[in-house]
Amino acid sequence: MHTVFITGTDTDAGKTYVAVALLQGLKALGYRTVAQKPVAAGVDASGFNTDALQLQQHATASLPYQLVNPCCLTDPVAPHLAAAKAGTRIDTAMLSQALETLHSVEADIALVEGAGGWLLPLDHQHTMADWVAQQQLPVLLVVGMKLGCLNHTLLTVREIERSGLKLLGWVANCIDPDMAYLQDNIHYLQQCLSAPCLGILPYQAEPAASTSPAAALIAQLM
Repeated sequence: MHTVFITGTDTDAGKTYVAVALLQGLKALGYRTVAQKPVAAGVDASGFNTDALQLQQHATASLPYQLVNPCCLTDPVAPHLAAAKAGTRIDTAMLSQALETLHSVEADIALVEGAGGWLLPLDHQHTMADWVAQQQLPVLLVVGMKLGCLNHTLLTVREIERSGLKLLGWVANCIDPDMAYLQDNIHYLQQCLSAPCLGILPYQAEPAASTSPAAALIAQLM
């Protein structure tokens, strides 16, 4: 099984949007998929995180919610703060065990979606990046195309490279329909980053099935 960790340049960069588009595209290409959001903060009226529910819905393997989202926190704030308010902590050993269980499922591709950005704190000493580095997962970066994204992207890529992990590529997710000089910004990143651009997703309310980013991701994995 190939596993990919999906991170973003910021909160609301569109990690789940891109993950769902990839899951749809991979399914259309005939690949079996599983998906996981190890840590999520913020739940709906039923007590579930909506991003995790989307991953659960669009992966080809039917998995229990607790495996898709092993650490689900109620308050929609930074997870370490939500955990503290709930009187608990984020247990990275439990996250690692959940990932190991995910890897036992019969599938070709596992998409693991982070929360927030690359250096999301898990506590006062550790970040999500530390856990990803411990698991040695290759990374896909979602760039939320908006004013400020160039700085966010360059900083994030620098930190991923410093961790020694492989950056498979990046996806330009057009989250601002009115962004000025959109194509110029995308072109700048294409010229500056050594990792390939795996796709450009236009602004739309819901992710549409597209095999292009999925096929580009497969090409980087194989």
